[in-house]
Amino acid sequence: MAADREQLGNKLFEFVEINEEGYAIFDARDHLLYCNRAYARILGFDAEVLIGRTFVDIISLCFNSNKGFKTDTDDLDVLLARLSTQWRSDYYRLFEMQNHENQWFLFSEIKNASGEILIQTKQVTEQKVLEQKLLESRDNLRQLALTDELTQVANRRCFVDSVEAELHRCRRHNYRVAYMILDLDHFKRINDSYGHQAGDMVLQHVAKLVKKLLRNYDIFGRIGGEEFAVFLGRTRVEEVLLIAERIREAIADTPLSYNGDSIRVTTSIGISLCTSVAHTYPDLYNQADQALYQAKANGRNMCQFHQTEHQE
Repeated sequence: MAADREQLGNKLFEFVEINEEGYAIFDARDHLLYCNRAYARILGFDAEVLIGRTFVDIISLCFNSNKGFKTDTDDLDVLLARLSTQWRSDYYRLFEMQNHENQWFLFSEIKNASGEILIQTKQVTEQKVLEQKLLESRDNLRQLALTDELTQVANRRCFVDSVEAELHRCRRHNYRVAYMILDLDHFKRINDSYGHQAGDMVLQHVAKLVKKLLRNYDIFGRIGGEEFAVFLGRTRVEEVLLIAERIREAIADTPLSYNGDSIRVTTSIGISLCTSVAHTYPDLYNQADQALYQAKANGRNMCQFHQTEHQE
């Protein structure tokens, strides 16, 4: 029976030695008793160099030789403290690490009642690459769901959600806010005269101009065909008019060059200025839309406040 167990142990040892997965055993004093060739290769050394060294010695050797695994610190003491306390204090632990060849490995550590640790590690690079691609795809889909494809600014859904969230915050602090609707004047004429490709370029052109004139915390989006909207939080009447006029002038004074032609665009801007914490997004939109209608009726290419709010 003992002979059979010894023979079985030898067979197991042979299989572990040729296995592509890494195996290592540390004793209770944290000295490496055994590692197979795969484990040694993962660390970048021959097994003979590693056997008998403590865990700390092995990590120090890898760190000073720039072998083994990547780390986000240049301080060896910080690395040792992190590895010793976080990764070797539990009876069972899973973690991933990346080597200097950008290969990923999954480590599992099992500690027995005597304090000895068995480590198994296998390469999971393919899974990590796939995982990264899935994360990137998810982020891209999220971005597509929030961004107007043509102009690369917030789409209507994203804009409305962002404004409602910011409006809620502004109410708590009783901030004054403003909502602008920008509608390009006679946009249909541009499409009819130059084609829809030119019209698309005009929309892109306007979006870039407006983005450059806004503050980091202002919210900007495309809410309709040739309509854009801006939400200004924490603002004053003077600032609102100044920003609106800058936008109007920049659009009017910066024609778009298209196939040798110069396409001049103007915009009418309707503005709702919120002086009451009771205002909701529909309130702001409707007031700005009414002001926009008045700006169009008064000759276009102008900024118009909603009269009730402007008089308060």
